Amino acid sequence: MDNYYIISYGLTIIAFLITLGAQGFVFSTYNKYKKRGISSQITGSEAARKILDKNDLQDIRVEETVGMLTDHYDPMNKVIRLSSENYNGASIAGIAVACHECGHAIQDKNNYVPLRLRHALIPFVNFASYAGYFAILIGIFFSSINLIWLGILAEIVILIFQLITLPVEFDASRRALKEIEKLGIFNSEEMSGGREVLTAAALTYVASVAAAILEILRLILIFGKREDD
Repeated sequence: MDNYYIISYGLTIIAFLITLGAQGFVFSTYNKYKKRGISSQITGSEAARKILDKNDLQDIRVEETVGMLTDHYDPMNKVIRLSSENYNGASIAGIAVACHECGHAIQDKNNYVPLRLRHALIPFVNFASYAGYFAILIGIFFSSINLIWLGILAEIVILIFQLITLPVEFDASRRALKEIEKLGIFNSEEMSGGREVLTAAALTYVASVAAAILEILRLILIFGKREDD
């Protein structure tokens, strides 16, 4: 087998293992701390409300949503949606996640530049996620190297989005921990657990960036060789 293809398959396996490992780590950390209650006994929704009100964000609603770890901040509708477990629960993991989403709301209020850039890129990323591999497949079918490179360019757009996402997520966690400490939501031991949960979650974004870089390298390796042949 050609060395180029051996290396490309190796890159695929490494990307898969990185993604799988990161997901496994975040789920194991989350499951560990979702079983540990907090001394203040407030729920995720109550903690989120406290942080929002303290930051003059009374217009932001906190709503319950279905699923596991489906928590997110919706800047268009000004609402924080928390999974049922985190909305109603009083665990270290649930509170940490709820407060992280409040960090995004505070970013929105303060016009945090990376958050604005991420939102501006969403339409392009949505298009690129569908068009990228479609262009590559059509390019392979019609032996068009230009279409293939167009598809690779679309994958690079997705990578740029993921790179911008990194500071957004790390900053939201930093803001969350700061607010938790100010309001005394966690004691010192609980704060350590909350930091561990948010660090584990951040690693999934780092893993996504690493996997995207490896995938782009794999595509360049395969199709760059074909162009040279």
